[in-house]
Amino acid sequence: MAAKVTIDIVPARGKHCRAIARRMRAADIDECHAMAGLSPLDGLRLSMKRSRAFTALFDGRPEVMFGTADLNVLAGIGSVWLLGTDAVERHPQDFLRLCAKWRPKLFERYSVLRNVVDIENNTSIRWLRWLGAEFSATFDLRGHTFVLFELRK
Repeated sequence: MAAKVTIDIVPARGKHCRAIARRMRAADIDECHAMAGLSPLDGLRLSMKRSRAFTALFDGRPEVMFGTADLNVLAGIGSVWLLGTDAVERHPQDFLRLCAKWRPKLFERYSVLRNVVDIENNTSIRWLRWLGAEFSATFDLRGHTFVLFELRK
């Protein structure tokens, strides 16, 4: 079992994109490419630019970036995303504790959060189920199958 890590959440910065992109999980790399034809670095930069983004520092090292963006402000619907390194799999209990603490904060502006996930990204799908996500329609994009998911407050 991996040693416990200290995880701090800070506003996302460009330097975090570079650090995470160099070590991004293979499934997240594949998802960036399949969804938009983007490299890990460009996927992180675009996601950060279009949302309220944060970085999780594991013992001071950028390992995960996540955020929310407006889809329909009047209806309280946003988009949620997360890209990271294998640190989430090396420190699952610490990561899940962080998620439990931050879930309510993601809903400060929204009652519903939506996005899609590659159907083959098993770790992300398990994590989303743990968060309470409901899955619906699938669709093909660039030769990959994605599934829509929704989280409710």
